[in-house]
Amino acid sequence: MSAISVRLPDSIHNMAREIASQDHISLNQFIASAVAEKISALTTETYLAQRAARGSVDKFRSALAKVPDVEPEPFDVDRH
Repeated sequence: MSAISVRLPDSIHNMAREIASQDHISLNQFIASAVAEKISALTTETYLAQRAARGSVDKFRSALAKVPDVEPEPFDVDRH
């Protein structure tokens, strides 16, 4: 495990400490979790962008054409 020193504005430090306390976790655990969430969001965004670049409208239309044109089953209908 690595240790780093991070400079935070007092307001962010205080809010992070308060939220960590409310969640009954350490400030270190809160910050590690926040960094992990940010990494996850950014890597997911990159992954989806790469997948989108490989896609094509023609392939999408071809796949969509294979879907039968039938009414949905009663259990699949949104009743709102």
